Amino acid sequence: MLQLQFLSSPRLSVQTLNPDSNSNTKPFPPFSFSFSSLKSTQTHAFKFNPLSLTPKPSNFSLKCRQSEYFDQKQRFNNSSPTSWPPPLGLPPRFYVGHSIYKGKAVLTVEPKAPEFVPLDSGAFKLSREGFVLLQFAPAAGVRQYDWSRKQVFSLSVTEIGTLISLRARESCEFFHDPFKGKSEEGKVRKVLKVEPFPDGSGHFFNLGVQNKLLNMDENISIPITRAEFTVLNSAFSFILPYLLGWHAYANSIKPDETSHGNNANPRYGGDYEWSS
Repeated sequence: MLQLQFLSSPRLSVQTLNPDSNSNTKPFPPFSFSFSSLKSTQTHAFKFNPLSLTPKPSNFSLKCRQSEYFDQKQRFNNSSPTSWPPPLGLPPRFYVGHSIYKGKAVLTVEPKAPEFVPLDSGAFKLSREGFVLLQFAPAAGVRQYDWSRKQVFSLSVTEIGTLISLRARESCEFFHDPFKGKSEEGKVRKVLKVEPFPDGSGHFFNLGVQNKLLNMDENISIPITRAEFTVLNSAFSFILPYLLGWHAYANSIKPDETSHGNNANPRYGGDYEWSS
């Protein structure tokens, strides 16, 4: 708090500004100002000569004290758990997604990165392509959705290509069995149908899930307008090379290796049409 204190003679009266009083005057945060008048002492702040009317300054004192506001702000900044950039050795992680909310359901779209395995040579090989995860949740009220009943559907890169090439009045259908090739095969059936509006202004995304293990049969449908479908297709087109892992390969290319890097490897030396 900043306090200004003047020592004045009895002839010069100064009113005290007290923030706790009933006065309409309010201090300006984060500082408060208070003026106090003291009784006459031998030391005066200003002495007036009635003949010359020239003030002669005497002892003037100014006392300053830092507000607790700045102390608290400084302590908060020093103890903040969020820091940027992240600690050394830990790469930053980003989570993204896009949601489309409608009256009866919500659709959330999230990309999932591909997986790589290390080789003995120190290089990495793609072990699993990335995909796009669709999450459907039915409405439980006005602007409320029951995520405990959500159903998921994973779009492969080929299925993403089918959606991207879909025209206004075309439809497609995808069938998934999460337990295909296992003992539970056929007990869970997922069907995603993308069908056009009658006027061709959008598509219905309808997900049907039959789960015999849980004795459950769920159908969730959500209308996607042409504009919303365009946004999805644009995002799909952008992320598709990353789901294939080609970005990792592109980032590993060095200028001095583009001309003779693969030719030095006999495994790939005869695979080029122009090498013969």
